[in-house]
Amino acid sequence: MAKIKLLVDTDIVIDYLKGVKPARDLFKSDDIDIYCSVLSKKELLSKIGLRESERKRIMELMSRLKVLKIDTDINKKYMLLLDEYGVRQGSIVDYVIAATAWAKNLPLLTRNRKHFEWIKEIKLSPIYKYNNEEKEGGVLKYHFL
Repeated sequence: MAKIKLLVDTDIVIDYLKGVKPARDLFKSDDIDIYCSVLSKKELLSKIGLRESERKRIMELMSRLKVLKIDTDINKKYMLLLDEYGVRQGSIVDYVIAATAWAKNLPLLTRNRKHFEWIKEIKLSPIYKYNNEEKEGGVLKYHFL
């Protein structure tokens, strides 16, 4: 059986690094090929105050993912999204990630659905959400949408 291919947004990578169980399970799965945009890598590594141990952990994780650089097709899709939807506050990175999903025909996994759900050219993957206030037996309770 072919592996599932999935583009993850930066928030999902952060969840994994924080030890959020559904994200950890996703990244450990042998059935899923996980992709991310080079912009997610840049966002993670450019965090102010990042310790060397955190940088090493991010780099180790990135070496296991398929990090997609911005190529001609992604750039073309990015420009088409700008033409179709116009510039929005904070939209540049989101448009590049959406263009990557569109160009590579990958469903996008993100908890920031409001940043992407209006972009008809891409498919969003079902996502988990968690609530720090809602615990069951001292363990965070997760909900899958």
